Amino acid sequence: MRSVRTRILATVLVLAAAGVGGWQLLPSQENSGKTITVGTTDAVTALDPAGAYDAGSWALFSNVFQSLLTFEPGGASPVPDAAKSCVFVGSGLTTYRCVLQEGLTFPSGRAMTAEDVKYSFDRVKAINSDVGPSSLLSTLKSVDAGGLTVTFHLSSPDATFPFKVATGAGSIVDRTKYPKKALRTDPGVDGTGPYELTSYAKNKKAVLAPNSHYKGDVHGTGRPVDLLYYGSAAALEKAWKAKRIDVASRQLPPKTLSQLSASDPNQRVNESDTSETRNLYLNTRQSSPLHDVQVRKAMAWLINREELAATVYQGTVDPLYSLIPTGITGHTTSFFDAYPKQDEQKAKQLLTDAGVTTPVKFTYGYAEGRGAAQPEAEDLKKQLEAGGLFKVTLKGYEWTDFQKQWAAGKLDAYAVGWVADYPDPDTFGGPLVGTDSTMNTGYSDKSVDQLIRASQQYPDRGDAASDFKTLQEDVARDVPVIPLWQGKEYVLSNEEVGGGQYLSDATGVFRLWSLTWI
Repeated sequence: MRSVRTRILATVLVLAAAGVGGWQLLPSQENSGKTITVGTTDAVTALDPAGAYDAGSWALFSNVFQSLLTFEPGGASPVPDAAKSCVFVGSGLTTYRCVLQEGLTFPSGRAMTAEDVKYSFDRVKAINSDVGPSSLLSTLKSVDAGGLTVTFHLSSPDATFPFKVATGAGSIVDRTKYPKKALRTDPGVDGTGPYELTSYAKNKKAVLAPNSHYKGDVHGTGRPVDLLYYGSAAALEKAWKAKRIDVASRQLPPKTLSQLSASDPNQRVNESDTSETRNLYLNTRQSSPLHDVQVRKAMAWLINREELAATVYQGTVDPLYSLIPTGITGHTTSFFDAYPKQDEQKAKQLLTDAGVTTPVKFTYGYAEGRGAAQPEAEDLKKQLEAGGLFKVTLKGYEWTDFQKQWAAGKLDAYAVGWVADYPDPDTFGGPLVGTDSTMNTGYSDKSVDQLIRASQQYPDRGDAASDFKTLQEDVARDVPVIPLWQGKEYVLSNEEVGGGQYLSDATGVFRLWSLTWI
């Protein structure tokens, strides 16, 4: 990230049949028009950038929309995409100006202008969807536009603003096709990304064709891609084994991932450590049975991450002890320092001293069909109930409904995976634990908010490490969230498809154009 780069510890296992020559790893011109089929369990919440803030939606946005900036594979800093240049104006980090490339056109043939950029950012904030990315633009006060120049005015110094511009929240839409104060609801997309969305069936299929009019950072817009959506890891695995897909990404069952073998000549396996995390979020509102901080601290004493990683996830994830994951500037082990091991007696003492009646009864919500969410919920229930201090009721929801439930503050506890929006520790701060955070736990702490703002003032992002260290200590003290694990990225492809190692990384960009026939 910025001056201190994100460490992506990539272990790329390229499995090729014996005797294959190097020339065969080059892109095949013969198959240049042949469709590559990709399967995933990530769902798309909305096709409108103002109405989605989740991995599945943003993966699609990366391909069909442009932002002013983007990230190259493994990149630590954003680079121009729709923009020709972007710079902070003056010394206060409160004015950011971009100049668009000339000749960018929407599918209608209309030229993109700075007015489209202003319109795109303004509508994200105006719509302020419960499951949208408006919280990511919390420091954006206003936008000016003229010709090909757009100027952003920030409410406080924010060195991370260019990173936010490069995300799905910065997707530029055709202002003549998207309502100003409402989400677009038809299954169409009008963007200027490397791909055009030619057809879409929700929860089933997105058909993508290379955009011949694309102008930006991507060189060569790839092969046609069919992106297939599966309702469960088991369904994705079934499709993979039946060879109905060429690439499987996010996520096959943990048991399957744990048994991948480098000796299999029929597939390519790309495995990398990432900054993806999963946390247990706790409702801190007065109306929740988890409102008392002593109750939440007791829960922290009862969580056994090693057991969760080893049993439910079959060793395909690593235990995580802090809000910011390993490899990201500012990472600490604040929860290990405060709650070093599972201890029922310490949990019991906390509740007794606080005069809390046990068992504490609460509802744990999870998303049905999403990876190992259900067995994870069952394992956490077992851990929390083992000493008789808690009584947990599990309730599953369809993914979109699950998001609405936590956005409305209706869940007592819920675990959600977090894919970094951009390679900077800031993406693990405000969106997760800041006041009015997207995870909506009801948690608000002035010192945490102050640390988040203070960390944003440093152009050299390494200088923010001290603020993030203190922030993580505060989170371990207040426990609005309990870190569970840090994930790994697995991309499987058949022996005829290459480029899977570039598909996804800690930059938040999903590069379907990297896939190629070989």
